[in-house]
Amino acid sequence: MREQHNVSDDTPERSVLARLILPDTNAPADPLEELHGLATTAGTQVVGELIQRRASAEHGTYLGKGKVEELRLLVEKTKADVVIFDNELTPGQIRNLEKAIGAKVLDRTELILDIFAAGARTYESRLAVELAQLEYSLPRLKRMWTHLSRQAMGVGMRGPGEKQLEVDRRLAQKRIHDLKQELGKVESRRERQVASRKEAPTVSLVGYTNAGKSTLMNALTAAGVQAEDKLFATLDTRTRRWYLPHWGTVLLSDTVGFIRDLPHSLVASFKSTLEETRQADLLLHVADASNPNVFDQISAVYKVLSELEIEEKDTLLVLNKIDAIKSPAMLNRVLDRYPNAIPVSAKSAKGVEMLTEAVGEALGREFLDLDIEVEPGDGKLLAYLAAKGEIVSQHYGAEVVKVRVKMPVAAMGPARKSAVSIRPAGTGSFAPREAAVDAPVDTPAVDTPAVDTPATDVA
Repeated sequence: MREQHNVSDDTPERSVLARLILPDTNAPADPLEELHGLATTAGTQVVGELIQRRASAEHGTYLGKGKVEELRLLVEKTKADVVIFDNELTPGQIRNLEKAIGAKVLDRTELILDIFAAGARTYESRLAVELAQLEYSLPRLKRMWTHLSRQAMGVGMRGPGEKQLEVDRRLAQKRIHDLKQELGKVESRRERQVASRKEAPTVSLVGYTNAGKSTLMNALTAAGVQAEDKLFATLDTRTRRWYLPHWGTVLLSDTVGFIRDLPHSLVASFKSTLEETRQADLLLHVADASNPNVFDQISAVYKVLSELEIEEKDTLLVLNKIDAIKSPAMLNRVLDRYPNAIPVSAKSAKGVEMLTEAVGEALGREFLDLDIEVEPGDGKLLAYLAAKGEIVSQHYGAEVVKVRVKMPVAAMGPARKSAVSIRPAGTGSFAPREAAVDAPVDTPAVDTPAVDTPATDVA
């Protein structure tokens, strides 16, 4: 018997990029630059581009009749497998274009969802991507399910039966329901996990995709997380400890990057993944200062933060990749609009010290400079103060240990419960334990556990 060999074709799909630019669209100098990056990230080989400027979209084919024919000829000439639009198309427009062009058609949203699906590694992110894909494809069902015929008809099953599309919709809706329930459980666990770490200040990196957030995280914490020069290299939240001089340890989180026209279903699905950002004490908005479209990218990030209802959170704008800027005038142009921004290069570590100081100053609004008296035998509290704050001075006496420490407000729970006295630093004699509870140090009545509970993926 002849041996059979399975030959797999590893040749990447050949893609043609297309975009319709409407009068109210703020298009950059290279309208397809970002889509080119997305298509490359998705694993396709870009072999052609087509742009049309038009007063309005054609109802049936989105592009005008002449451009559709031009696109068909381009696909035929380049032997392209897929046409990718930098627009959002209706199901009918996709169907009509595929029929007219003779090739598969994807819109921007479907491409982004495909990239997220390929990059999802954890159970949580895979659930989120599947939910977003199903919600997007529900009105666009292309009969991708395994069953191929209408329900059987026979004795006891007389009647018209259900069309396959109706079966598909019902199965998709059931799966969407199940995914939302499972993600709800994941979200609850994530909220508890993040809340358990609130004894230390939390800082979250946000920004446009490929702005260099992961590289900056490595520069600040030596975390060694994956940092690639491609869009959406990070989909899952990673949290690392970061020691700030004069303040102590904080938790720094790196989350999924944002992008222009990020699908709403994707934002909703990744709500639990973005929980670190929602509960952070401070956001570091990382922008690629070397990108000609940096202003549009900064605006796009603020738009997503607004959708997450966290746009009012204390934020520092970090202008990254200044080493890649060819003209100082380009950086000055950004600084003129954002004078409080901090220019850095995560790659060369230039400006990192300035950023660290700025973060310390920003978090300082949430820190307390205190004199705390601790019983000599309370080694647990002494260790806690050293771990969660910065010990300025420490004096051992016969009855108490006097400690001057800078502590985050959120970490005051164990100190309030166990300390002999607490007073603002430099205010004179210490208050007794009973008075310490009402001491004017603006400490919240939160019973934070004294044991440092390790969180997932915190190194």
